[in-house]
Amino acid sequence: MRRIIQSIAAAVIATTMWGAPSFADEVSLLDGVTARAGDNPAVEAGKFKKDPPWVIGMSHFGVNANTWTVQVAHEAEAAAVNDKHIAKFILLDAGFDQKKQVADIEDLIAQKVDAIIVQPVTSTSADASIAKAVAAGIPVIVHTGRIESDAFTTEIQGGAEHFGKVMGDFLVKELGGKGNIWVLRGLAGHPEDTNRYNGLLQALKGTDVKIIAEEHGDWQYDKAKKLCETLYLNNPEVDGIWSSGADMTRACVDVFKQFGAKIPPITGEGNNGFFGQWIADGFKSISAEYSPAQGAAGIRAAVALLEGKELKKHYEYNPPGWDIEKVKKYYRDDLSANVWWPSELPEDKLKEFYAKK
Repeated sequence: MRRIIQSIAAAVIATTMWGAPSFADEVSLLDGVTARAGDNPAVEAGKFKKDPPWVIGMSHFGVNANTWTVQVAHEAEAAAVNDKHIAKFILLDAGFDQKKQVADIEDLIAQKVDAIIVQPVTSTSADASIAKAVAAGIPVIVHTGRIESDAFTTEIQGGAEHFGKVMGDFLVKELGGKGNIWVLRGLAGHPEDTNRYNGLLQALKGTDVKIIAEEHGDWQYDKAKKLCETLYLNNPEVDGIWSSGADMTRACVDVFKQFGAKIPPITGEGNNGFFGQWIADGFKSISAEYSPAQGAAGIRAAVALLEGKELKKHYEYNPPGWDIEKVKKYYRDDLSANVWWPSELPEDKLKEFYAKK
């Protein structure tokens, strides 16, 4: 696994010459993704049309930040390999460094790639470079984090406010509109963290549910486990936990089990390890959906633009939360805790990357 991750983060991934044909007339980016309602201009058909083969670049905000970000890279790579018209896929890892992301996008422009996919480190870090790429005739697809500029070509955004509100609504309902909760946030400053938190605040508005502790666990298991241990030792009397990411959820569940305490209602998302915990321990939860196949959706959007197809500028991904019955249909006991659902990876890749050792 380490070797595979390192090879992805190293930067250049060449594709093979086999794969599925390109799109039919209708462009399907990802199950659950729809064009944003209201003012939503179209990207003119044919504007970025180029004859294949193509070179597609991707600026990833941080491949090894957690298990989800690793899988995004795997999903993007698999989608690129599976398209016979993509000659090379170049993935550059910003490592959550704003300056590195700027340099990475500049590098992709200098290499004259045919399209660039950007997962922004912050809401402003890549704005100028994205504008420069589009000015050079290179379409830019943004996903997994909104930016303040509208210079990009198209964006596919998992509704972060929706994600946070799905979780918040669950807690409000479970607690009967009153009680004390802990809040475990993601990476400070990242737009996904900010917007998920805003969704929580929308859900809590007008209720008597109070946030009594709020910490950033960076969407990482190890950091969140230390935070939850500290929170529990300081005050174990908590009615519910809003967790912005499943690795952090798993950590907190493990802390309560470690102390032999009842697990309060806690929010999660589509992670195999979390699913296993939920099924085994039977605590109250909901799984907000945030598929790592957004990486593949970015590839599909790039291909559609290069094929000369019309896309909208804004796409949204706002699926409903999963209950325990849906979770049971996806959980795989033969795979590790590190795989995320729903996934588009073929069975051989799921086993290669995530089979239990």
